Amino acid sequence: MQETRQNRISRLLQKELSLIFQSQTRQMHGVMVSVTRVKISPDLGICTAYLSIFPSERGEELLENIRKNTATIRYDLGQRVRNQLRIIPELRFFIDDSLDYLEHIDELLKG
Repeated sequence: MQETRQNRISRLLQKELSLIFQSQTRQMHGVMVSVTRVKISPDLGICTAYLSIFPSERGEELLENIRKNTATIRYDLGQRVRNQLRIIPELRFFIDDSLDYLEHIDELLKG
């Protein structure tokens, strides 16, 4: 029962975070941030989001910027999900480099 609720909340947070990043990166031409996966702790207090950033060369720089603005992102998220969630979880962001890893494997297989 608990895992079903965690999965449902994870999907909700992933969708809303994606919309927040989409609206924020609209002004930055040539940059795209997508939320690939969201995990939420069993007590629903910590949300870990994995981000795929394009172009990947600017990934660390953009991730640092996102981490500095975590409070603003959490506030925006709270405004969007305040009717569904009582407590807005603490946000943690990490780079999801699985696509880069797959690309590297492809290059090794071709070479």
